[in-house]
Amino acid sequence: MYKCAILGCRGRARAHARAYEDVKGGKLAAICDMKEDLLEGFGEEFNIDTRYTDFDEMLSKEKPDLLHIVTAPVLRGSNERIRYPLLNQASEHGVPAVIIEKPIAVESEDWRQIYELSKRTKTKIVINTQLNFHPKNLELKRDVAEGKIGAIKFIDASARNPPVDQAPHVLQLVSSYIDNSQPVKVMGQIAGAGNLDGAQPSPANANGRVTYENGVQASVAFGPEMAPSVNPGTGNNQHKRVCVFGETGFVHWRFQSWERYTPEGGYEGGNLSYGAQNAVAQTNLTEAVFDWLDDESKVHPTHLSQSLAEFNLLLGIYYSGLSNTVIELPFDPPDGMMDMFREQLT
Repeated sequence: MYKCAILGCRGRARAHARAYEDVKGGKLAAICDMKEDLLEGFGEEFNIDTRYTDFDEMLSKEKPDLLHIVTAPVLRGSNERIRYPLLNQASEHGVPAVIIEKPIAVESEDWRQIYELSKRTKTKIVINTQLNFHPKNLELKRDVAEGKIGAIKFIDASARNPPVDQAPHVLQLVSSYIDNSQPVKVMGQIAGAGNLDGAQPSPANANGRVTYENGVQASVAFGPEMAPSVNPGTGNNQHKRVCVFGETGFVHWRFQSWERYTPEGGYEGGNLSYGAQNAVAQTNLTEAVFDWLDDESKVHPTHLSQSLAEFNLLLGIYYSGLSNTVIELPFDPPDGMMDMFREQLT
Protein backbone atom coordinates (compact mmCIF):
# COMPACT_ATOMS: atom_id res chain seq x y z
CA MET A 1 0.00 0.00 0.00
CA TYR A 2 1.35 3.41 -0.96
CA LYS A 3 2.01 6.12 1.65
CA CYS A 4 0.29 9.41 0.82
CA ALA A 5 0.41 12.99 2.09
CA ILE A 6 -1.41 16.26 1.47
CA LEU A 7 0.05 19.77 1.25
CA GLY A 8 -2.66 22.41 1.77
CA CYS A 9 -5.63 21.99 4.10
CA ARG A 10 -8.22 24.41 2.72
CA GLY A 11 -11.61 23.41 1.32
CA ARG A 12 -10.53 21.72 -1.91
CA ALA A 13 -8.27 19.34 0.03
CA ARG A 14 -11.34 17.73 1.58
CA ALA A 15 -12.28 16.07 -1.70
CA HIS A 16 -8.76 14.64 -1.97
CA ALA A 17 -8.93 13.31 1.60
CA ARG A 18 -12.46 11.90 1.30
CA ALA A 19 -11.36 9.86 -1.70
CA TYR A 20 -9.30 7.73 0.68
CA GLU A 21 -12.53 6.35 2.14
CA ASP A 22 -12.70 4.30 -1.07
CA VAL A 23 -9.11 4.26 -2.34
CA LYS A 24 -7.62 0.75 -2.07
CA GLY A 25 -4.03 1.32 -3.17
CA GLY A 26 -2.87 3.93 -0.66
CA LYS A 27 -3.31 5.39 2.81
CA LEU A 28 -3.30 9.05 3.80
CA ALA A 29 -0.54 9.28 6.41
CA ALA A 30 0.45 12.96 6.83
CA ILE A 31 -0.71 16.52 6.16
CA CYS A 32 0.98 19.92 5.96
CA ASP A 33 -0.15 23.54 6.06
CA MET A 34 1.52 26.75 7.20
CA LYS A 35 -1.70 27.79 8.98
CA GLU A 36 -1.88 25.82 12.22
CA ASP A 37 -5.63 26.35 12.66
CA LEU A 38 -6.33 24.86 9.23
CA LEU A 39 -3.87 22.04 9.85
CA GLU A 40 -5.33 21.06 13.22
CA GLY A 41 -8.94 21.29 12.07
CA PHE A 42 -8.24 19.20 8.97
CA GLY A 43 -6.31 16.62 10.97
CA GLU A 44 -9.13 16.24 13.45
CA GLU A 45 -11.76 16.01 10.72
CA PHE A 46 -9.95 13.22 8.88
CA ASN A 47 -8.27 11.57 11.88
CA ILE A 48 -4.72 12.27 10.68
CA ASP A 49 -2.31 12.66 13.60
CA THR A 50 0.91 13.28 11.66
CA ARG A 51 0.87 17.01 10.96
CA TYR A 52 3.50 19.48 9.75
CA THR A 53 3.77 23.21 9.20
CA ASP A 54 7.07 22.79 7.31
CA PHE A 55 6.81 21.22 3.87
CA ASP A 56 10.47 20.23 3.61
CA GLU A 57 10.32 18.56 7.01
CA MET A 58 7.30 16.49 6.01
CA LEU A 59 8.96 15.30 2.82
CA SER A 60 12.21 14.47 4.62
CA LYS A 61 10.62 12.57 7.49
CA GLU A 62 7.60 10.93 5.87
CA LYS A 63 8.95 10.18 2.38
CA PRO A 64 5.48 9.84 0.81
CA ASP A 65 4.97 7.78 -2.33
CA LEU A 66 2.20 10.12 -3.46
CA LEU A 67 1.95 13.81 -2.57
CA HIS A 68 -1.24 15.84 -3.13
CA ILE A 69 -0.45 19.54 -3.69
CA VAL A 70 -3.75 21.29 -3.01
CA THR A 71 -2.85 24.98 -2.99
CA ALA A 72 -3.68 28.04 -5.05
CA PRO A 73 -1.10 28.75 -7.79
CA VAL A 74 -0.32 32.13 -6.18
CA LEU A 75 0.62 32.34 -2.50
CA ARG A 76 -2.26 33.98 -0.69
CA GLY A 77 -1.54 37.57 0.31
CA SER A 78 1.36 37.87 -2.13
CA ASN A 79 2.11 37.86 -5.85
CA GLU A 80 4.40 34.81 -5.59
CA ARG A 81 3.79 32.01 -8.11
CA ILE A 82 4.30 28.76 -6.20
CA ARG A 83 3.45 25.89 -8.57
CA TYR A 84 7.01 25.48 -9.82
CA PRO A 85 8.80 25.83 -6.45
CA LEU A 86 6.55 23.22 -4.82
CA LEU A 87 6.83 20.76 -7.70
CA ASN A 88 10.58 21.26 -7.88
CA GLN A 89 10.89 20.66 -4.13
CA ALA A 90 8.92 17.42 -4.43
CA SER A 91 11.09 16.37 -7.39
CA GLU A 92 14.34 17.10 -5.52
CA HIS A 93 13.11 14.97 -2.61
CA GLY A 94 12.51 12.10 -5.04
CA VAL A 95 8.76 11.88 -4.40
CA PRO A 96 7.60 9.13 -6.78
CA ALA A 97 4.25 10.75 -7.69
CA VAL A 98 2.38 14.03 -7.26
CA ILE A 99 -1.25 15.00 -7.81
CA ILE A 100 -1.43 18.78 -8.14
CA GLU A 101 -4.53 20.93 -8.39
CA LYS A 102 -5.25 22.83 -11.58
CA PRO A 103 -4.22 25.19 -13.03
CA ILE A 104 -0.71 23.88 -13.60
CA ALA A 105 0.46 27.48 -14.16
CA VAL A 106 -0.95 31.00 -14.51
CA GLU A 107 1.29 32.65 -17.11
CA SER A 108 4.19 32.12 -19.50
CA GLU A 109 6.96 32.36 -16.91
CA ASP A 110 5.78 29.62 -14.56
CA TRP A 111 4.54 27.48 -17.48
CA ARG A 112 8.09 27.55 -18.92
CA GLN A 113 9.67 26.66 -15.57
CA ILE A 114 7.39 23.64 -15.20
CA TYR A 115 7.93 22.63 -18.82
CA GLU A 116 11.70 22.54 -18.17
CA LEU A 117 11.08 20.57 -14.96
CA SER A 118 9.03 18.03 -16.91
CA LYS A 119 12.07 17.21 -19.03
CA ARG A 120 14.34 16.41 -16.08
CA THR A 121 12.17 15.12 -13.24
CA LYS A 122 11.62 11.47 -12.44
CA THR A 123 8.49 12.31 -10.44
CA LYS A 124 5.24 11.25 -12.07
CA ILE A 125 3.13 14.42 -12.00
CA VAL A 126 -0.64 14.33 -12.50
CA ILE A 127 -3.00 17.31 -12.71
CA ASN A 128 -6.24 17.02 -10.78
CA THR A 129 -8.60 17.53 -13.73
CA GLN A 130 -10.92 14.91 -12.29
CA LEU A 131 -13.79 15.50 -14.74
CA ASN A 132 -11.94 13.06 -16.98
CA PHE A 133 -13.02 10.31 -14.56
CA HIS A 134 -16.69 11.27 -14.08
CA PRO A 135 -18.62 8.05 -14.82
CA LYS A 136 -21.05 9.72 -17.25
CA ASN A 137 -18.18 11.38 -19.10
CA LEU A 138 -16.46 8.01 -19.43
CA GLU A 139 -19.66 6.50 -20.78
CA LEU A 140 -20.11 9.26 -23.37
CA LYS A 141 -16.45 8.98 -24.37
CA ARG A 142 -16.92 5.26 -24.98
CA ASP A 143 -19.86 6.09 -27.24
CA VAL A 144 -17.62 8.39 -29.29
CA ALA A 145 -14.69 5.94 -29.36
CA GLU A 146 -16.97 3.12 -30.50
CA GLY A 147 -18.26 5.22 -33.41
CA LYS A 148 -21.83 5.48 -32.15
CA ILE A 149 -22.09 9.11 -33.35
CA GLY A 150 -19.95 8.59 -36.45
CA ALA A 151 -16.75 10.49 -37.19
CA ILE A 152 -16.29 13.62 -35.08
CA LYS A 153 -17.15 16.79 -36.98
CA PHE A 154 -16.90 19.50 -34.32
CA ILE A 155 -16.60 20.08 -30.56
CA ASP A 156 -18.12 22.93 -28.57
CA ALA A 157 -17.04 23.38 -24.93
CA SER A 158 -17.28 26.12 -22.31
CA ALA A 159 -17.24 27.21 -18.67
CA ARG A 160 -18.40 30.48 -17.11
CA ASN A 161 -15.60 30.91 -14.58
CA PRO A 162 -12.53 32.92 -15.69
CA PRO A 163 -10.21 31.13 -18.13
CA VAL A 164 -7.34 30.11 -15.85
CA ASP A 165 -9.83 28.67 -13.35
CA GLN A 166 -11.92 26.40 -15.61
CA ALA A 167 -10.11 26.21 -18.95
CA PRO A 168 -7.86 23.42 -17.63
CA HIS A 169 -10.95 21.28 -17.01
CA VAL A 170 -12.58 22.11 -20.33
CA LEU A 171 -9.49 21.77 -22.52
CA GLN A 172 -8.65 18.43 -20.88
CA LEU A 173 -12.17 17.19 -21.60
CA VAL A 174 -11.87 18.18 -25.25
CA SER A 175 -8.52 16.37 -25.45
CA SER A 176 -9.96 13.26 -23.85
CA TYR A 177 -12.70 12.93 -26.47
CA ILE A 178 -10.13 12.97 -29.29
CA ASP A 179 -7.56 10.63 -27.70
CA ASN A 180 -5.28 13.51 -26.68
CA SER A 181 -4.66 14.71 -30.23
CA GLN A 182 -2.45 17.80 -29.92
CA PRO A 183 -3.62 21.35 -30.73
CA VAL A 184 -1.79 22.85 -33.72
CA LYS A 185 -3.48 26.22 -34.29
CA VAL A 186 -5.69 28.69 -32.45
CA MET A 187 -7.32 32.06 -32.94
CA GLY A 188 -8.57 33.71 -29.76
CA GLN A 189 -10.10 36.74 -28.11
CA ILE A 190 -9.85 38.07 -24.55
CA ALA A 191 -11.74 40.68 -22.53
CA GLY A 192 -11.96 42.01 -18.97
CA ALA A 193 -9.18 42.82 -16.50
CA GLY A 194 -11.01 42.19 -13.22
CA ASN A 195 -9.20 38.96 -12.34
CA LEU A 196 -5.59 39.98 -12.93
CA ASP A 197 -4.64 40.39 -9.28
CA GLY A 198 -6.38 37.36 -7.76
CA ALA A 199 -5.06 34.01 -6.54
CA GLN A 200 -5.66 32.68 -10.07
CA PRO A 201 -4.90 35.69 -12.29
CA SER A 202 -6.23 35.82 -15.84
CA PRO A 203 -8.45 37.86 -18.15
CA ALA A 204 -12.11 37.64 -17.14
CA ASN A 205 -13.21 36.14 -20.48
CA ALA A 206 -11.68 34.33 -23.43
CA ASN A 207 -12.75 32.31 -26.41
CA GLY A 208 -10.99 30.49 -29.20
CA ARG A 209 -11.27 28.37 -32.33
CA VAL A 210 -8.82 25.48 -32.08
CA THR A 211 -7.56 23.08 -34.76
CA TYR A 212 -6.13 19.75 -33.60
CA GLU A 213 -3.58 17.50 -35.25
CA ASN A 214 -6.28 14.98 -36.23
CA GLY A 215 -8.18 17.69 -38.13
CA VAL A 216 -10.96 18.16 -35.57
CA GLN A 217 -11.88 21.75 -34.74
CA ALA A 218 -13.27 22.98 -31.44
CA SER A 219 -14.87 26.17 -30.22
CA VAL A 220 -14.07 26.98 -26.58
CA ALA A 221 -15.38 29.83 -24.41
CA PHE A 222 -14.59 30.88 -20.83
CA GLY A 223 -15.96 33.54 -18.51
CA PRO A 224 -19.42 34.93 -17.68
CA GLU A 225 -19.58 37.17 -20.74
CA MET A 226 -18.64 34.48 -23.27
CA ALA A 227 -19.78 31.04 -22.08
CA PRO A 228 -23.44 29.98 -22.23
CA SER A 229 -25.54 29.44 -19.12
CA VAL A 230 -26.55 25.78 -18.92
CA ASN A 231 -27.67 25.50 -15.30
CA PRO A 232 -29.95 28.50 -14.58
CA GLY A 233 -29.92 30.03 -11.13
CA THR A 234 -26.53 28.61 -10.13
CA GLY A 235 -23.02 30.01 -9.68
CA ASN A 236 -20.62 30.39 -12.58
CA ASN A 237 -18.68 27.29 -11.51
CA GLN A 238 -21.68 25.08 -12.40
CA HIS A 239 -21.73 25.67 -16.15
CA LYS A 240 -18.90 23.45 -17.39
CA ARG A 241 -19.86 21.51 -20.51
CA VAL A 242 -18.55 19.71 -23.60
CA CYS A 243 -20.57 18.72 -26.69
CA VAL A 244 -19.14 16.46 -29.39
CA PHE A 245 -20.92 16.45 -32.76
CA GLY A 246 -20.50 13.46 -35.08
CA GLU A 247 -21.70 12.63 -38.57
CA THR A 248 -24.73 10.78 -37.23
CA GLY A 249 -25.24 11.96 -33.65
CA PHE A 250 -23.86 13.83 -30.67
CA VAL A 251 -23.01 13.54 -26.97
CA HIS A 252 -23.30 16.43 -24.51
CA TRP A 253 -21.99 16.41 -20.93
CA ARG A 254 -22.96 19.22 -18.57
CA PHE A 255 -22.30 19.93 -14.89
CA GLN A 256 -25.60 18.44 -13.74
CA SER A 257 -27.11 16.84 -16.83
CA TRP A 258 -26.33 15.00 -20.06
CA GLU A 259 -27.81 14.16 -23.45
CA ARG A 260 -26.95 12.20 -26.56
CA TYR A 261 -28.35 11.14 -29.87
CA THR A 262 -27.30 7.99 -31.68
CA PRO A 263 -29.00 6.27 -34.62
CA GLU A 264 -29.24 3.12 -32.53
CA GLY A 265 -30.65 4.59 -29.32
CA GLY A 266 -32.32 7.79 -30.48
CA TYR A 267 -32.38 10.79 -28.16
CA GLU A 268 -31.59 10.22 -24.48
CA GLY A 269 -30.83 12.53 -21.58
CA GLY A 270 -31.14 13.06 -17.87
CA ASN A 271 -29.89 14.73 -14.72
CA LEU A 272 -26.64 14.06 -12.86
CA SER A 273 -25.54 14.38 -9.26
CA TYR A 274 -22.28 16.25 -9.71
CA GLY A 275 -21.23 15.56 -6.13
CA ALA A 276 -21.72 11.82 -6.45
CA GLN A 277 -20.00 11.71 -9.85
CA ASN A 278 -17.13 13.83 -8.56
CA ALA A 279 -16.50 11.60 -5.54
CA VAL A 280 -16.13 8.56 -7.78
CA ALA A 281 -13.92 10.55 -10.14
CA GLN A 282 -11.54 11.71 -7.40
CA THR A 283 -11.14 8.16 -6.15
CA ASN A 284 -10.47 6.80 -9.62
CA LEU A 285 -8.04 9.60 -10.50
CA THR A 286 -6.05 8.70 -7.37
CA GLU A 287 -6.14 4.95 -8.05
CA ALA A 288 -4.89 5.60 -11.59
CA VAL A 289 -1.73 7.14 -10.09
CA PHE A 290 -1.06 3.92 -8.19
CA ASP A 291 -1.64 1.97 -11.41
CA TRP A 292 1.03 4.12 -13.10
CA LEU A 293 3.44 3.56 -10.21
CA ASP A 294 2.85 -0.18 -10.53
CA ASP A 295 3.19 -0.28 -14.32
CA GLU A 296 5.08 2.28 -16.43
CA SER A 297 2.88 1.48 -19.42
CA LYS A 298 -0.27 2.66 -17.61
CA VAL A 299 0.39 6.38 -18.08
CA HIS A 300 -2.12 8.53 -16.24
CA PRO A 301 -4.63 10.27 -18.56
CA THR A 302 -4.04 13.69 -16.96
CA HIS A 303 -0.25 13.51 -16.84
CA LEU A 304 1.92 16.62 -16.80
CA SER A 305 3.02 16.69 -20.45
CA GLN A 306 -0.58 16.64 -21.66
CA SER A 307 -1.62 19.35 -19.22
CA LEU A 308 1.31 21.55 -20.28
CA ALA A 309 0.20 21.23 -23.91
CA GLU A 310 -3.34 22.26 -22.92
CA PHE A 311 -2.05 25.24 -20.93
CA ASN A 312 0.15 26.22 -23.88
CA LEU A 313 -3.08 26.27 -25.90
CA LEU A 314 -4.66 28.62 -23.33
CA LEU A 315 -1.61 30.88 -23.54
CA GLY A 316 -2.03 30.75 -27.32
CA ILE A 317 -5.63 31.96 -26.97
CA TYR A 318 -4.38 34.80 -24.75
CA TYR A 319 -1.61 35.86 -27.11
CA SER A 320 -3.82 35.59 -30.19
CA GLY A 321 -6.19 38.03 -28.49
CA LEU A 322 -3.32 40.35 -27.59
CA SER A 323 -1.64 40.26 -31.01
CA ASN A 324 -4.65 39.77 -33.33
CA THR A 325 -2.88 36.86 -35.02
CA VAL A 326 -3.44 33.16 -35.52
CA ILE A 327 -1.03 31.21 -33.28
CA GLU A 328 0.66 28.04 -34.47
CA LEU A 329 1.03 25.53 -31.64
CA PRO A 330 2.97 24.60 -29.67
CA PHE A 331 4.52 28.06 -29.32
CA ASP A 332 7.04 29.82 -27.10
CA PRO A 333 4.89 32.36 -25.25
CA PRO A 334 6.40 35.76 -24.46
CA ASP A 335 7.06 36.80 -20.88
CA GLY A 336 5.11 39.65 -19.36
CA MET A 337 1.59 38.71 -20.46
CA MET A 338 0.05 40.02 -17.24
CA ASP A 339 1.50 43.47 -18.00
CA MET A 340 0.18 43.20 -21.56
CA PHE A 341 -3.28 42.41 -20.19
CA ARG A 342 -3.18 45.44 -17.92
CA GLU A 343 -2.15 47.66 -20.80
CA GLN A 344 -4.75 46.41 -23.28
CA LEU A 345 -7.70 45.40 -21.07
CA THR A 346 -7.86 48.31 -18.60
